[in-house]
Amino acid sequence: MKLSHLAETLIGSEIIKLAAEIKEKQAKGEKIYNFTIGDFDPKVFPIPVEFEQEIITAYKEHLTNYPPADGILELRTAVGEFIAAREGLKYDPAKEIVISCGGRPIIYATFRTIVDRGEKVIYATPSWNNNHYTHFLEAEHVVLQTTPENFFMPTAAELKPLLQGATLLALCSPQNPTGTAFGKQQLEEICDLVLAENKRRGADEKPLYVMFDQMYWVLTFGDTHHHNPVSLRPEMKDYTIFIDGMSKAFAATGVRVGWALGPAHVIGKMKSILSHVGAWSPMAEQKAAARYLVQTENVDKYLAHFKGEIEERLVKIYEGFDKLKKAGYQVDAIAPQAAIYLTIKFDLAGKTTAEGTVLADQAAVTSYILNEAKLALVPFSAFGADKASPWYRLSVGTCVKEEIPAMFEKLEAALAKLK
Repeated sequence: MKLSHLAETLIGSEIIKLAAEIKEKQAKGEKIYNFTIGDFDPKVFPIPVEFEQEIITAYKEHLTNYPPADGILELRTAVGEFIAAREGLKYDPAKEIVISCGGRPIIYATFRTIVDRGEKVIYATPSWNNNHYTHFLEAEHVVLQTTPENFFMPTAAELKPLLQGATLLALCSPQNPTGTAFGKQQLEEICDLVLAENKRRGADEKPLYVMFDQMYWVLTFGDTHHHNPVSLRPEMKDYTIFIDGMSKAFAATGVRVGWALGPAHVIGKMKSILSHVGAWSPMAEQKAAARYLVQTENVDKYLAHFKGEIEERLVKIYEGFDKLKKAGYQVDAIAPQAAIYLTIKFDLAGKTTAEGTVLADQAAVTSYILNEAKLALVPFSAFGADKASPWYRLSVGTCVKEEIPAMFEKLEAALAKLK
């Protein structure tokens, strides 16, 4: 029976499909090294104990009623102070900050507020869900396929010919799925392009806005530093909507506290949309987040430990892949930069298994790695890249570091069987 055009044409989550296959194998008793999910195992990465206690306290105080649709003022104020202290960004809690139940509703509200049907949305691939949000609005997809030479981050030179007539440029740094981030000059050049494009447009034309997803911004490693458009170019404040929240910074994906920062006229309309969607963060979690974010010493202590644990896993796995590469196997990896992800490569299409089966395409490679090495990863094709792309996202959010050596032993044995 017929449904709406949107429902009939929307592509389901490729990651959820893969997760179902993994669960089926685990139900049969198979040991799977599951690095697919962009989430955290709470037994490995619990939320901050002080934050947890604040949540418990808030429920004991019976804070279970509806919150304001745009978030309680106490939390909007705490978010403003948190971002000002740590990024130097100044936003008015009353007019320029909105709270939501994680990042997804505010991304949706950003698209809905800015983009009309048929208008151009520019996004790079691989990237998280921009293709689906663009489809929601029946907007025009302007897709840039990025390259490993630029760590899968878009450059100004690549974006320049795409900007004319576009309404929204979707950027993410640190990026999901690649775990890479913009360099300072790289992002400055993109900001300069946006500013020049908006100066070129007439007063009756819609500006080119930038949605800047920085959900992983506190998680940078080594020499990598987080940069944002407004700090680099203050004039970008008129055109930038930040997507941010507690989910990744504090391993609090299920707590559902996210926020957006942006120009008052945009945030005001986003608040109206969210009020009708009912996508507010629960009252108790909002109160707890407001009380926790201002605990500077506790936040610093948690982030130092959390980042150290994430980085240790990323580095160990990167070193393992580098060792396999030096041993002559057709694998590769990009050194860890940020987030909870490692970009890795399995260039195995065309290889033959011990049973004589040819790995005819990348889908067959993915299945072989899962079935033979018991290693579950998400191909970049699930994030909009070409189906033939040999690159994958590996997430360490559920990684037990003591299991890393056994995982590589299994993986090398599987690779050694290929001819």
